[in-house]
Amino acid sequence: MHKHLASPARSSRLALLATSLGFVIICLDVTVVNVALARMRDSLALDSTALEWVVNAYTLAFASLLLSAGALADRFGARRVFLAGFVVFTCASVGCGLSGGAAMLIVARVLQGVGAALCVPSSLALLAAAFPDPKARAKAVSVWAGTAALALGAGPLVGGLLVDRFGWPAIFLINVPIGVAGIWLTVAHAPDTLGHASRRIDLAGQTLAVIALVGLTYAVVECGRPGWTSVTVMMGLAVAAVAGGLFVVVEARHAQPLLPLALFRNAAVNVSSLTGLSLNFGYYGLMFAMSLFFQNARHDTPLETGLAFLPMTAVVAVANIASGSLTARFGYRLPMVVGQALAALGYLSLVFVRVDSSALAVSLPLLTVGVGVALAVPSINTAVLTHVDPSYLGVASGVLNTARQIGGVLGVGLFGSLVRPEFNNLAEGLHLAVILAALVTLASLLSTLLGLRTSGSMVTNGAR
Repeated sequence: MHKHLASPARSSRLALLATSLGFVIICLDVTVVNVALARMRDSLALDSTALEWVVNAYTLAFASLLLSAGALADRFGARRVFLAGFVVFTCASVGCGLSGGAAMLIVARVLQGVGAALCVPSSLALLAAAFPDPKARAKAVSVWAGTAALALGAGPLVGGLLVDRFGWPAIFLINVPIGVAGIWLTVAHAPDTLGHASRRIDLAGQTLAVIALVGLTYAVVECGRPGWTSVTVMMGLAVAAVAGGLFVVVEARHAQPLLPLALFRNAAVNVSSLTGLSLNFGYYGLMFAMSLFFQNARHDTPLETGLAFLPMTAVVAVANIASGSLTARFGYRLPMVVGQALAALGYLSLVFVRVDSSALAVSLPLLTVGVGVALAVPSINTAVLTHVDPSYLGVASGVLNTARQIGGVLGVGLFGSLVRPEFNNLAEGLHLAVILAALVTLASLLSTLLGLRTSGSMVTNGAR
């Protein structure tokens, strides 16, 4: 735990507001972009591959840097790192809104991802410093997480309203006043935290992780046009494989590795990470594919698209609460299993959706997916908390969140290769995408059933 320097003039509640505002705009930008894709395409003359990179550049940078960002917060102090991330994210949002072409927009999205990665681990450390009492801290974390869930859910509708009324740059520029307010609140009320100069940054591991993820993402995004056997796609996969192998070698030998490999001896970490990856693979991929389907095949407006997503996103908060109640009564395994089963059912139901399907026929499968994902996500966090020693929790949480972000990158890339506006039959591409999502979800469900036999007690060794 960080030592912190108290100040009587600082308010813990306003520190909570600062960290929550940071998490809100970070999560909002995960889903808000999807409803603006068609307008961006028309305004900036973007092709399908560029659209996928607009979505994935953010998530890729976020996923690649999460583990190192936690180490930076430990070394330099959470408040400094959180402020740096907030400033980078806010400035990058201005860059996104002012972009006049694909290159500038994608670079600005990468910088948003860098800012997001710096903010998330340090925001939790700030909450721990601002709320030293365990009960107060638990309530603060629930507020922090709840605002994120609401932001994710509200993203499509907020994005649809902004794009319809003010154009696509508004979805990025709205971050600026929120960012300025959050930065001021952080400076005025977030507690000072002392860094640990002994904490080393695993630069070799971080570099190899970025190379591996970029290679994999490049291959997945680019496969839509030339196919999996093209030279460029095969080169991307080869780079990912070589960098991934070198990453494992470096981590095994590093005194303070970015990712302690011993953590993967823990079944809860393995199963929860795989489940998190599969949940984000289907959910993020579906948001991207359905946005293109709504606007290109059904010719819906951005606002109509946001409203179409509302049943799926509106249930997130309710299902999160239900998941907590189920976990308290029956253990984390039940909501994890039921959630994945519902998500798979929702994906398979979307196979029957056509261009002229009714709103109800589209909404019910999306609602089923939303409930399923929202039930399962809290349970994977609980599984890690239950089975990992406290000294390993920071790294384990980073692993879980990184796996989820990688799942989102792969989902958008693969779904995007199947649902491309230049294809004549977007419905067929959508059907293939949701079948793929169902298969991945069912494979993850099987690993949960086999890998987590019980909702057991705490494992005292994080590497066990």
